[in-house]
Amino acid sequence: MTRGTPASAAADTAAADEDGSVSRVPLVALCVTEITSWGVLYYAFAVLAPAISRDTGWSTGAITAAFSAALIVAALGGIPAGRLLDRRGPRALMTGGSVLAVLAVLALAAAPNLAWFCAAWLLAGFAMTAVLYQPAFAALTRYYAPRHVAALTTLTLVAGLASTVFAPLTDALTAHLSWRGVYLVLAVVLAVVTVPLHLLALRRPWPPPPALDGPRRADGRVHPREDVAATVRSAPFVLLTAALTLSAFTMFAVLINLIPLLTSRGAGSSTAALALGLGGVGQVTGRLGYRTLARRTSVRARTVWILALSAAATTGLALIPGPVGLLIAVAFMAGMTRGIATLLQATAVSDRWGTAAYGALSGILAAPITTATALAPFAGAALAAALGGYPHMFLVLTATAVLAALLAIGTAPPK
Repeated sequence: MTRGTPASAAADTAAADEDGSVSRVPLVALCVTEITSWGVLYYAFAVLAPAISRDTGWSTGAITAAFSAALIVAALGGIPAGRLLDRRGPRALMTGGSVLAVLAVLALAAAPNLAWFCAAWLLAGFAMTAVLYQPAFAALTRYYAPRHVAALTTLTLVAGLASTVFAPLTDALTAHLSWRGVYLVLAVVLAVVTVPLHLLALRRPWPPPPALDGPRRADGRVHPREDVAATVRSAPFVLLTAALTLSAFTMFAVLINLIPLLTSRGAGSSTAALALGLGGVGQVTGRLGYRTLARRTSVRARTVWILALSAAATTGLALIPGPVGLLIAVAFMAGMTRGIATLLQATAVSDRWGTAAYGALSGILAAPITTATALAPFAGAALAAALGGYPHMFLVLTATAVLAALLAIGTAPPK
């Protein structure tokens, strides 16, 4: 793109005022809204699920299935939402999503039966499409390009505190309120925090996309839809989607089933919980080093290495019988790779195909990844039962992680 075009002028302006307070507003606002949205829509459920089942008599499996269905809806909704983001920007989508999230949480609190509860979670799934990571990543990628990696890193570091803030907050509220009362309070928090911040902080003009590289019309111009379609059909995009989907499935199956694996190897429940918590610290540690990694490696090399490290960590958990301290160290490494993988996915499209169609391409990329994440807990437990134990299940996950790393070799588009 040459200087002097409207798009380049907008990009230059955005870059020039990045050090000013105005340009930091979207990043700061999204850090706050992502903590709140993840905390209320995702992490609060893990705390409240036992109380919901105990109070209503609905089985834990049924209410967890409703929650997983919401994640699948969020994954599928990301595809049209991504196209809308590319055209219109994040303000209307994320503000509307925040309002919908409030209504969904209120519906959860009021659910008189399981069918209503499931319907409320499906509504929450549509809200998740509009308020969780994907639209926030798209907003920061366009607003802060070409230095968007720093903004994305900051967002994921801060949003990683969502469980740290909302798990104990939700637990503290349960000491004084029923689960319905807790969800009412959380709905108010969502309304007060996310709706005005999305409405007011995302008002800055949506920068026009940079020039696209792709199929051209007879007049020489690129047609965005044709460019997206050609990219999605390309071997690098297909392999990237497969690699990240298999890797996400492995990482989250490991995360959910880590405690039973460790206790089956003789660790106490408190020690196993400590290992899980240290994995969370590992996530933050991994994200801190991503900018340096991105500067010093090619897009193909870092994708392969990160997925290979995940496979190595999964192998260690599958094969090492002890001591417990060594297993905790391996769990920490697994957490590091999981943390880096979040940024790897956030930058996968922009690193390969630029930012012009980031919303559409990242929405398509995220759909199977999020679906795999939603299915991983159930599939992991089912595999453990079918294979006769968690060590055998982790061996299957190892094979899946190795395949993901091998597929990653072909994920760099030709120059």
